[in-house]
Amino acid sequence: MLRHLILFLAISVLGACVDRSVSETVPGALRVGVPETVFAATTRAREANGAYGYRRGQGLRFLEMTVSIPPAHTPGTLDFSYANPNPDKEFVLADVTEFSGTQDLASRLRGVDEVSIFVHGYNATQTETAFRAAQLSHDIGIPGSTLIYSWPSRAKGTGYAYDLDSMLFARDGLEKTIRKLKSIGVKRVIVIAHSMGSALTMEMMRQAELRQPGWSNKNIEGVILISPDLDVDLFRSQMDSIKNPPEPFVVMVSQKDKILNISARLRGTADSERLGNISSIEDLAEYPISVIDTTAFNSDAGSSHFVAATSPALLALLSSVRRVSSTFGPDRPGIDVLVPESERNPDGATEIVLTETGQAQVSAP
Repeated sequence: MLRHLILFLAISVLGACVDRSVSETVPGALRVGVPETVFAATTRAREANGAYGYRRGQGLRFLEMTVSIPPAHTPGTLDFSYANPNPDKEFVLADVTEFSGTQDLASRLRGVDEVSIFVHGYNATQTETAFRAAQLSHDIGIPGSTLIYSWPSRAKGTGYAYDLDSMLFARDGLEKTIRKLKSIGVKRVIVIAHSMGSALTMEMMRQAELRQPGWSNKNIEGVILISPDLDVDLFRSQMDSIKNPPEPFVVMVSQKDKILNISARLRGTADSERLGNISSIEDLAEYPISVIDTTAFNSDAGSSHFVAATSPALLALLSSVRRVSSTFGPDRPGIDVLVPESERNPDGATEIVLTETGQAQVSAP
């Protein structure tokens, strides 16, 4: 326990040496890099200098961000600088447009049938989240438009408790974001959440269900929880409240997730697993979800806590599935769980264990 606390504090001190709230915008980067558009909905407060930091704001704001991806980008990598960015080698923020209202967002998304919402986790800034969403969209080829839900993370290693409160504060904003997208004509909304963002997504759906049973399935066409930092018992309670969750509903896990091991110890639950590093789906057998075990891809991943975004081998597999899967037709949600629908367990959880050779071993409890 002491060793993990020392590591946690060391990371916190090192992170405090960099002013991560600074986001330099370089329009000229687009003469070098590949542009990727990322929309944003945020409940962060707008600071006097125009930045969106960690303070909690009143209401919901929408933006359009253009990210320049370096020409020699390697799938799974995310290189950037907080000052003097180099567009030849790094992700660079090239432009930010703030919308005055929902109508501006509606005009930009006119004709777009599908929007994937990326919900970040603990210790994240708005610009870092835009970079990650752009990287995922570029590396996998996410269909439709990408929008980040940027909730007010403290963006410091020592800000875990602040982020827990902010995560709960941000539930209403995420629900309103989905409602707005639906109101302007978006047909399919996919939610992709990472780490603590998974807890936010589940809490949002739970509260919406209490007010309007069936809301989640009606308004969300797919959910992917990546490395969810979420207590398994809490997840079961949330699923019991949702009853009829969106389909497909995917949970991506890795048994070698070091960050989730630290999270469990800091919470005093070292003898139990977090949802993102479960070793068996036995406790989730009754729920209509697919659990994808990415443990085999941990060795080439840049982060054991984000294998889905930092493993070049897994990204290549996901990109391949994206290109050839028939589920990406006009009448189907734009995500896939690596196995045909006929092989999934209709009555409960399906476990999909990915191997290094790209095989998907499918089993049901």
